[in-house]
Amino acid sequence: MDVSGIDQMLNVLRATATQAEGRTGDTQGPAAGGVDFAQVLQNSIAQVNQQQQQAEAMAASFAAGDNSANLHEVMISLQKANLSFQEMVQVRNKLVTAYHDVMNMQI
Repeated sequence: MDVSGIDQMLNVLRATATQAEGRTGDTQGPAAGGVDFAQVLQNSIAQVNQQQQQAEAMAASFAAGDNSANLHEVMISLQKANLSFQEMVQVRNKLVTAYHDVMNMQI
């Protein structure tokens, strides 16, 4: 069983968490060495998109009868893409909820 893909995904998640933690206590913005939240979010969306495109390409290759395409790897890739997408949707839901909470605050 090839676990390099799982290790790669864990490294990406750890790197994203490290980037997100880099902003604590920084009030001068991303120009002062902090992390830009919009950039982190944009990078995460791009990674999810890339993973979905890669999974779709693998599935299309397998469906076309490519001998190098392994069914197990295709299914694992599709599940990783699905899990990444679900995670992105949950983050979006949390952001929308936080936005609504801020907008409903009394001044």
